[in-house]
Amino acid sequence: MTNDSPDPRADEAGSGREAALLERAAADRDGRAWNDLWTELYHNGTLDASHPLVLPALTDMAEGDDAHTAASALHLAGAVLVQADQRYGPRDLRDRYAPEAARLLAAAHRWRRVTRDRAEYCHLLEAVLNLEGDIHWGEELLWGVVSGEYELECPEEDCSAALWVVIGERGFFSTSEDYALSDGVDTLPLHPAAPGALDGLGRRLHGLALADGHEDVAHALTHAFGEATCPQCERRCSVVGQVVARSG
Repeated sequence: MTNDSPDPRADEAGSGREAALLERAAADRDGRAWNDLWTELYHNGTLDASHPLVLPALTDMAEGDDAHTAASALHLAGAVLVQADQRYGPRDLRDRYAPEAARLLAAAHRWRRVTRDRAEYCHLLEAVLNLEGDIHWGEELLWGVVSGEYELECPEEDCSAALWVVIGERGFFSTSEDYALSDGVDTLPLHPAAPGALDGLGRRLHGLALADGHEDVAHALTHAFGEATCPQCERRCSVVGQVVARSG
């Protein structure tokens, strides 16, 4: 065996590890296996997303009968493909697995029409955008809808204050203070976009949410595509514009 020849036992060990993680995720009910997959495939990159087991296994899970497993598989697969686009150039992984990507996108559309869980629905919208390959900040946009807040920055050059934009159960407002840690913070109401004035991605996502019976998500999106006011300098700015700016 030369130094240029891979050790087949190492390859087998790596495949076995990936197969075990994927099998755990397919049967997992407490989320731990999915957390491990996200850590090793996406955050740390200690497992290779281009391994021939990964995307085919996630595709099979997405096309299965369990809604939670399917949503988890679609969320991860979309994120992995976008990350590969960003890291390694012109869509190499996406093109290599084009049949799986097409099946994943079809599954994402099928599941988004029937899921009633709000967070899973938002993750499925994110997966649709990621699997289409056109949006590189969809994670940031939809995460704010799921978590109920965006942590942004005032775009005014002489201000640049931290800007918290809150949407959801706690209200719809902006503040320059950490409202979760302070009492009596100054807040200003958001200025949502009129649904009829939405265009492009905002109009599309708002329409999908309404058509799929997620009126609360549609309502939150009008605020995400609306404007916030900085309490320090009183400048109004586009919320989604600052999400894009933060995402680079």
